[in-house]
Amino acid sequence: MKNNIFKYKSTLIGFLSLLIVVLVISSCEKVVNIDLNSKDPQIVIEGIITDQPGSYTIKLTNTANFDELNNFPSVSSASVIISDNAGNSETLTETSAGIYTTSTIQGTIGRTYTLKVTANGKEYSAVSKMPSSVNIDTLNIVTEQSPRGSSKTIYVNFVDPIGTDNYYRFIKIINGVTQKSIYVEDDLLKDGEAINQPLFARGQDETKLKPGYTVTIELQSIDKDVYDYFRTLLQLSSSGLINQSASPANPLSNISNGALGYFNACAVTSKTIIVQ
Repeated sequence: MKNNIFKYKSTLIGFLSLLIVVLVISSCEKVVNIDLNSKDPQIVIEGIITDQPGSYTIKLTNTANFDELNNFPSVSSASVIISDNAGNSETLTETSAGIYTTSTIQGTIGRTYTLKVTANGKEYSAVSKMPSSVNIDTLNIVTEQSPRGSSKTIYVNFVDPIGTDNYYRFIKIINGVTQKSIYVEDDLLKDGEAINQPLFARGQDETKLKPGYTVTIELQSIDKDVYDYFRTLLQLSSSGLINQSASPANPLSNISNGALGYFNACAVTSKTIIVQ
């Protein structure tokens, strides 16, 4: 009988203790309202000019609210001008909503290009100098082993020019579809060396390499500001902090006046391989 009473008292004490903890926690709770749509839209400018024959495009959009991440409003009726330090200048034509296209200006290695955008009463500008091109020597496909099984990785082989600071961006195109993965590299510890750069598959959306697939790699020689944009974009994407809405975590932009995005004057070489 005494044992039963003891067990009953122990159970009652345990229940009362749990009730007190619940009441204390409940009394400390606050309702926190998070406004995910509190920031004004920001303009996003994405543009490129290369040493390859044009035309070139500049894309203008606005950031979206958190609940509208797949709907980026285009920015129309803007003034978009590209000029270089050789005296050439062109006002781009809006060929579709938010897409502005060149018709005459030609990208040339060694020239410095200036982009000027006037939209919604604000002016934005960016400057990018086109570096010298670097040739791809070979592409290799290597089968990598991991705990999740085997996969094929493409390696880009090239020689870094000695004595200059070089920055690279790699574009992977599989069966004609440009992959979303970001690949950048610098020569800080590789000046003048032969570089064997792996382009590992990232993300579930990327096409896995299979025999018979056609892979084209574009090697862009970019300036440091453009490199910093894609480097920080990669870091934020990898950590899950990037947000294409008006977010406090945004990559470093080379565009003035608080605009997001980049303007890239780059020299491009490419090479294609068939996966065996």
